[in-house]
Amino acid sequence: MRQASVSTNPAPMPSEETIWVERESLLDRIPRSVSMAFVFVLFVGSWQLSTSLGLVSPIILPTPLEVFNDLIFVGKNLLTGDYMLGAMWITIKEVIYGFALAIFIGFSLGVLVGETAFGERAVMPYLVALDTMPKVAFAPLFVAWLGFGIESKVALAAFIATFPIVVGTAAGLHAADENARMLFKTMGASRLQTLIKMKLPMGLPQIFTGLKIGAVGVMAGAITGEFLGGGKGIGELIRVAASQLHTPRVFSLILYISLLGLALYALVTWTQRRTVFWQKDSVGARDE
Repeated sequence: MRQASVSTNPAPMPSEETIWVERESLLDRIPRSVSMAFVFVLFVGSWQLSTSLGLVSPIILPTPLEVFNDLIFVGKNLLTGDYMLGAMWITIKEVIYGFALAIFIGFSLGVLVGETAFGERAVMPYLVALDTMPKVAFAPLFVAWLGFGIESKVALAAFIATFPIVVGTAAGLHAADENARMLFKTMGASRLQTLIKMKLPMGLPQIFTGLKIGAVGVMAGAITGEFLGGGKGIGELIRVAASQLHTPRVFSLILYISLLGLALYALVTWTQRRTVFWQKDSVGARDE
């Protein structure tokens, strides 16, 4: 009688050809430049169509050509050093001073919250309460306290940008690896040495995340301060243009001030790539 033979060989592994690989959709395979150009053309085309058909009043929404012509006018004004360049320089100073102040206050409070139980239990709840308040409502108070000059705008810009830096710094200090903590403790490192040589380097990705959010907020704070508290910056020019229903000028000034915000964000990202070099690839991947 013939006995059934049992094979002792392991089951063959699937070849690379049999491994199921998810295929990108057609939209995901379109190059980035082509996708961006398509969205831009679609947006401008819809905009032009709505104004040509009279769906929106030209006083409220100008045509793309009107905005483009005003962009050229504002650009020439900036390049020739006319009054708009002076306004832009005032706004740039407010942003730089406000961001520097926010970094100093935010980093200090972040270390207090991240390193001490007192900061986490007693200070953080008040910071969260402040952050939930409508910060724009504080603009009149800053004007009353600091006047109509650049100081009140710097204070509001720093006020808006500080909280993300606090949260990013505190989260970064808590992100330190437990084994690294134990190693430093075993080696007899002091609390300050542990903070400087281990916690801060390991927490830099989270800290820079807070700085990026703060860089966006500081620009909004400076323009809001000028819009509500007067002054001689770009926000004041936007307010005056809006009061005159000069909507192409409002659009063009907003676009130019957005370039300033992008430049500040790019500066923070560039600093992150240089500082957090061990995450260079991932940082670049996120920002591309």
